[in-house]
Amino acid sequence: MSNPVIKVVSYVNEYTLAPLLFGMEEEEIPFEVIDLDSGCDLCQAAYQASVQSSLSVGLAINRSHAILHYRNLPENEPLFEIDIQNVLEVMKLGTNAARLVKGIPFKH
Repeated sequence: MSNPVIKVVSYVNEYTLAPLLFGMEEEEIPFEVIDLDSGCDLCQAAYQASVQSSLSVGLAINRSHAILHYRNLPENEPLFEIDIQNVLEVMKLGTNAARLVKGIPFKH
């Protein structure tokens, strides 16, 4: 049986991914970066990550956007989608993924 983690699909380098992971670390929720077919669109990747996550939460990030998805939502309706140009917004998305797991209010 796998450990409870948020699954993250990354199509970016470690430098770009770091703020997203830091947001989850800050809330002390474990995560795992997984490989997924690069042919998936970003929303599908985030949804597939949420389905694979025992915490029902998945993230996906590419060079322009990041998406937070929850398993119980329709596949084409993610919880949040952001432009990754603002590093603070990327970190906040990671934090909010962890807060979704904890069941506490999101950061605004």
